[in-house]
Amino acid sequence: MGLEISTRQREDVTIVDLRGNLLGTEGERLRDFLRNLIDTPISRLLLNLTNVRQIDSYGISVVVQVHLSLKRRSREMKLLAPQGQTLNALMVLHLLDLIPTYDNETQALSSFAGAGTVSKQ
Repeated sequence: MGLEISTRQREDVTIVDLRGNLLGTEGERLRDFLRNLIDTPISRLLLNLTNVRQIDSYGISVVVQVHLSLKRRSREMKLLAPQGQTLNALMVLHLLDLIPTYDNETQALSSFAGAGTVSKQ
């Protein structure tokens, strides 16, 4: 299964929903999609990894590059609910310490607003 990419908006947060496997050329496709997206005036990005079954090193590098690119522009990116192999890969590389990650969408969206304390995964 390839990677399905869709976006939706919640106030000033752009949510990118991913579904499938983030492997090989799908990483390149995601990189191009996200590069185009961050060239727009978005300031807050939530990358929904809930339905990403597998991720390889290239897919991980895309996530890190986008996070760093947004950070350099004083923008924010957060991750939503990575599961299974994807979660394990991010944990092994200590990326959950680098990129804020949340268990559910409500917590993640609240964290952008700076409203109260949220549980970090």
